[in-house]
Amino acid sequence: MAELAATAHLERLLAIDPDAEADRIAAWIRAQVRGLRRRGVVIGVSGGVDSAVTAALAARAVGVDRVFALLMPERESDPASTERGLEVVRRFGLAHAIVDITAPLEALGAYAARDAAIAEVVPGYGPGWRSKVVTRGPESGGFGQLALVTEDPNGHRREVRLDSRTQRAIVAATNCKQRVRKLVEYQHAERLHHAVAGTPNLLEYELGFFVRGGDGLADLKPIAHLYKSQVYRLAEALGVPASVRRARPSTDTYTLPQGQDEFHFVLDHRRLDLLLAGLRAGFSDAALLAATGLDPDRLAFLKDDIARKRALARELDRPALVPPPSSQAPGVGPSGRGPDRCDRTRDAPAGG
Repeated sequence: MAELAATAHLERLLAIDPDAEADRIAAWIRAQVRGLRRRGVVIGVSGGVDSAVTAALAARAVGVDRVFALLMPERESDPASTERGLEVVRRFGLAHAIVDITAPLEALGAYAARDAAIAEVVPGYGPGWRSKVVTRGPESGGFGQLALVTEDPNGHRREVRLDSRTQRAIVAATNCKQRVRKLVEYQHAERLHHAVAGTPNLLEYELGFFVRGGDGLADLKPIAHLYKSQVYRLAEALGVPASVRRARPSTDTYTLPQGQDEFHFVLDHRRLDLLLAGLRAGFSDAALLAATGLDPDRLAFLKDDIARKRALARELDRPALVPPPSSQAPGVGPSGRGPDRCDRTRDAPAGG
């Protein structure tokens, strides 16, 4: 009975009226675009449900003729992602362009730097191999311990734990993909005098699943207050293609298929929605255990993991630090009202 009651309570916290919410977000987008004095919205469409919902909301907000969608594959992208992205722009009648970002990534040395880092821990790694980075839970012996999974040309897989230096080298090289895509988005936004819409949902936004200067950069983030399950509710109501709604949430970043739940979140989105909603609402551990079906050790790990990722999100989203003018007295900021603060600003509509 306790499990049913806790689950029912959390389900109510996650419940939304999708039509009313879509109208509310569309009105918010219109107001933000108007406030920014822009003509429309540019959005990167990945073939995933978050960007599809954001594109549909933008079209509802400012009209299909003022939304420009960008599909930005590279040589390691899953072709199915591009096909789903094309389904989205066709479904909503959006003007779009396909910009292959392989050449700039090669010019930046992103692929070569990543492969060189991998070869240091997996001798022989090279052409014909595939790889991905995964996060291990409590059984790994650490919080969010990253491991590298490689597959040789014969299909043999190997997993090795990454030290911090190799981890940073691989992730830094791979993050170039998100940063190059954002460069392309802002190029077209400036050309069209549009605003750039980001696509993170609440799990990604609050738990730091974005790249600073990459997919974390945007002028507005219309669904950053919505849990993933709420995004799916909106997707169905908005008419997002079924192929997009059925696709497994993926990073589509590494050469081996990689789900978001194995790279960053360490838990499927449904239970993570329930857990995060319960933590925000002040649920007891007993209620959280009943609602999510987790065991006590796993819950303790996830609570610590969430706290760490919230801190990561704040760090990734912080504005640049700026010193006060040298002529001012210590402790007085440029406004003259007291010390300057480096606050994290939230630009998503309240709610969720």
